[in-house]
This record gives sequence, structure tokens and C-alpha cells, in this order.
Amino acid sequence: MEYLLGIDIGTSGTKTVLFDRDANPITAKTFEYPLYQEQNGWAEQEPEDWWNAVVQGVQAVLQASGVDVADIKGIGLSGQMHGLVMLDENGEVLRRSIIWCDQRTGEEVEDMNRMLGAEKIIQITANPAVTGFTAAKILWVKKHEPELYAKCAHILLPKDYIRYKLTGEYATEVSDASGMQLMDVAKRTWSDEILEGLGIEKRLLGKMYESQDVTGEVHQEAAALTGLAAGTIVVGGAGDNPAAAIGTGIVSQGKAFTTIGTSAVVYAVSDRMALDPKGRVHTLCASVPGKWTVMSCTQAAGLSLQWLRNHVCAPEMAEAAEKGVDPYEIMTAEAARVPIGSEKLIYLPYLMGERSPHNDPSARAAFIGMSMDSTREDMTQAVLEGVAFGLRDSLEVARSIGVNPERTKICGGGAKSPLWRKIIANVMNMKVDLIESEEGPGYGAAILAAVGCGVFDSVEEAAKKLVKVTGTEEPDSELVQKYEERYQEFKKLYPALKGIYQGKQA
Repeated sequence: MEYLLGIDIGTSGTKTVLFDRDANPITAKTFEYPLYQEQNGWAEQEPEDWWNAVVQGVQAVLQASGVDVADIKGIGLSGQMHGLVMLDENGEVLRRSIIWCDQRTGEEVEDMNRMLGAEKIIQITANPAVTGFTAAKILWVKKHEPELYAKCAHILLPKDYIRYKLTGEYATEVSDASGMQLMDVAKRTWSDEILEGLGIEKRLLGKMYESQDVTGEVHQEAAALTGLAAGTIVVGGAGDNPAAAIGTGIVSQGKAFTTIGTSAVVYAVSDRMALDPKGRVHTLCASVPGKWTVMSCTQAAGLSLQWLRNHVCAPEMAEAAEKGVDPYEIMTAEAARVPIGSEKLIYLPYLMGERSPHNDPSARAAFIGMSMDSTREDMTQAVLEGVAFGLRDSLEVARSIGVNPERTKICGGGAKSPLWRKIIANVMNMKVDLIESEEGPGYGAAILAAVGCGVFDSVEEAAKKLVKVTGTEEPDSELVQKYEERYQEFKKLYPALKGIYQGKQA
């Protein structure tokens, strides 16, 4: 029997999943690690925590499965996008990674627009200068930690740091790298014009690959630590959302998926590079050669529900502990008793600023319409609806530039909630398909590994054979109309509050 390994370096933890050659999960293990927020809007993690989680995860799945490591034919990596990992000439980490949701780089975004021009940045990198992307983080370190920057010999993304630790190779691939804001996205390569304009040396960046390409082999030291066989191939892999796209079968024109994790994404594939000149959604390279994607990012999706759980829903947490279930099951079950579209609270999901479609790090979350009879159940439902409205915002932008998916697959932790799936189907007015695998990005990474080691000839062939739909949430015409009215109200709120967010007179 042949096996594949998918490793997903997430924000809350790293999940390692062992699959058979048909991408059926055999066993999985997740190890968590902390997020450091030393100042408001900052978000950092220790790269060594990711590596320790990988080592422990691989050891755990090998022990639990009892497979012969010689039968593991390939490893696929996925991970949180946009994070900055800086290494010295010896490959040692220089500082904590500034990760995707960090919002400290507002001034650096202004610097980028001044140095290169906003129009040129969009023309080459397919996106406006963004606080969350890697380029602005590099400029922040260069400005605020110049002595440390002078020691930098290598710049990697989170999953690519794990590649380095496994193989010794400094490499990346197109889907993740196109979220750094240093690529010519149309040409799928580093942009000399962007790098020179920002004063970032090309030698610092890894070699570029397509997502299914073999990028290296597990070396002896990593094999000794993890229990893997030396020489096991490691493919390019993908950023978490491009990997989730592979894992949900979104590999061709007109298909889309929605993922709800810490953040939430609408991701649609196109045969051409479709640009939004206002930069309200992101255009990136897809993990399929010759294809691109339009992708949104709602910064605080599951994070909003987590905030509500931690700060408001103590009774639900206590009940869940007593029953031995997930608190979110209790919360969403209670929210389901509130009539959907009940015209009570509206929630703006901007706990961490917002990327899509507003690109405003100063935006903040809000409950609108609180009254004396507002309940925790109302607040929970408002959070679920508010995230769905934010996703609808981005879907409308994609439609405006000619990317118009007819239905969506759904994945991520939020996909486990029947209520959330139902709300999304009605807010978006499209069918929402649930897929068999719950392994998300790790599943997509394993599929890429299957292509890289020759089990399948192409990503399209692999996805067609391996991805299976298990159920569909159909929109309800009456609820679609109710939510359309609510969505129109939701759309008015950010413009009304924008001046307050930015410290100006509204």
C-alpha cells in the first residue's frame, strides 16, 4: 500500500494527516501553539513552534498507523499565507514570524504606494498594497529593525520554512508566493521591477515552483527527528486557501469554494487573470498550472464566534463541558431557535480590521440594533449572518469583474454547522455543497503530493477522481428575499462608520 502525507501549518495549530494513495484519511494529529500579540493589531508566532508541531505530528501519525515509512511516497505542505519568516546565513530564525492578520504596516503600505505607485502595484502584483501581505512586513522590519534586517539571508513563508526544515531547500510555489506582493502574477515569477522599487534583494527569496512540482527530499536529520524515510519527496504544496481549493475540487473555470476557519474566504478559479482595479478582492496564482483565482478574505470569521464564546457565552461553555461536547454546538443549536432572518441584530465582522472588500485595517466590529430584549442567541445568529454578509460583499465584487460561480463548495470548521451552511446558501442565493473530506488544506496538499509522485497525471484528474460531494444546502426563496433586504442594510453600515474608524468626523 502507498501513502501520502499532508501537513497544514495553521494559525492555531499544525495538522498532520496520513492518507492512502486515493486520499482517504488514515489518521490525523494536531498540535497547537500560541499567538503573540504584544501590541494592539500585532500578531506573531514562533517558527520553531510550527516545526516542533510538525515533528510531533508526524511521529504521532506514524505511531498510530503503524505504516512502513518506505511506503509514504510524497509529502504535501499547506499553510497560513503571507507570514514573514526571516533566516540568517546559517538558516537560523532571526525573529518571530509576523503573520497574516498582523496590521502594523499601515505606514509601509503608504511607502509602497509612494515608491512604486498604486497603479503599478496592482498592474504587476494583481493586488493593491495590503497591510496583511508579506512585502509591507519586510519593509517594516527593514525600517524598525535595521540591524536584524542586515543579518537576513533568506525570506520564507510559513509552510516554506517547514520545507526548509525537512529538505534544506529554500523554495516556494506560485499560489503562496503570489500573496507576498513581490511577484509578477501574470508571469508567475518574481518581479524585478517590484523588488528593485522596494529595495528588496532577489537573492533573499526562494526558488519558484508550481504547486505539484517536486521541490526536494527529506534529509537525514529531518528523517531522524520525524521518523520519516530519508529521500521522501516534498512537493511545492500551496497556501492554505489554494490547497483547500484543490481539496474541494475547485480546479477549473467557474467553480468556487467558501471556507470558514479563523478567517473566511470566497475563492473562485478563472482561466484568465481577472483584476479588480479597486483592489477589493485578491487575484492570485491558482495551484493549477495556467490558472488564476479571485479570492477574498474576511479577517475574523470563526474568530468572531470564538470571541463571542470566550467573552459572552460562559453558560454555553459550562453546559458543553458538562456534556462533553464542543461549545459551538450548544451556541449554534440555541441560535437555530431564533427565526432565521429575524431582523434583530446586525453584526459587522471587523475584529481584526478588514481585507475584503474594504482593505481597511482601522475597521472594527460592531453589533447594531441591540435592545433590552437582545439575547446571546440573537448575538450568535448575528455573528453567523454577519460573516455571511461579509462573504457576499466579496462575491459581488468577483461578479463585477466577470468571475461568476454558480454554486460553491464549503469547508473549514464553520462548515460543520448546518445553521451556518443554511445561512450562507440563502445570503449568497446559491447551492452550497458539503464534501466528504473534512481535512481541508491538508487534503489538497496530499492531492498535490499524489500528482508530484506520479499517482495522477494532473491536478484536474486527481480532483475529479478524489473529491466527493456528500450533501447540498439549497437556498430557500423566502429566506433569500429576507436576507437580500438585510444585506442591503448591512452594506450601508461600513460607509456610515468609516469616518469614525479612521478617527475623522463622520
